[in-house]
Amino acid sequence: MAERENRREGRDRREDRREREETPEFADRLVAINRVSKTVKGGKRFGFAALVVVGDQRGRVGFGKGKAKEVPEAIRKATEQAKRSMVRVALRDGRTLHHDIEGRHGAGKVVMRTAVPGTGIIAGGPMRAVFEMLGVQDVVAKSLGSQNPYNMIRATMDGLKKEASPRMVAQRRGKKVADVLKRSEPEAAEA
Repeated sequence: MAERENRREGRDRREDRREREETPEFADRLVAINRVSKTVKGGKRFGFAALVVVGDQRGRVGFGKGKAKEVPEAIRKATEQAKRSMVRVALRDGRTLHHDIEGRHGAGKVVMRTAVPGTGIIAGGPMRAVFEMLGVQDVVAKSLGSQNPYNMIRATMDGLKKEASPRMVAQRRGKKVADVLKRSEPEAAEA
């Protein structure tokens, strides 16, 4: 009798897991697709490389690239890699960044600034995809270096990893959040 109940519970758990996997908790955005060809004796063989950004639109985002002989397979591989490489980013009021950030990767350099409500996402193609998947609603961003979408996304992710919320700063300094916020206001008034 107990064995039957255990089997039934195991089956229920497996069904729950399948349902969770089927429900799309992450949104994904195809940023770039690149077709490459290899010349062989019989002609040309084509391959495809896909760049995908995945996020839950509530503070988690990741990117991945995939290569395959067909486009759908390349996108699937890129999406899987993106889900594995997700990072959490602290957002102010769930809509913008806590402070201005600069990110770099190779020749790619990006500047991201906080914005007031109603500004929207002012950013170029690959960066816009990252912010939309992250769930940011107000941000001003500029790419200053490489126009390569891979480097732009890596530079954006580099900057987002550097972001620190007041809670994280307070914890690092061993203070209360109110003490950290109080200090920054008088300094801003002096400047």
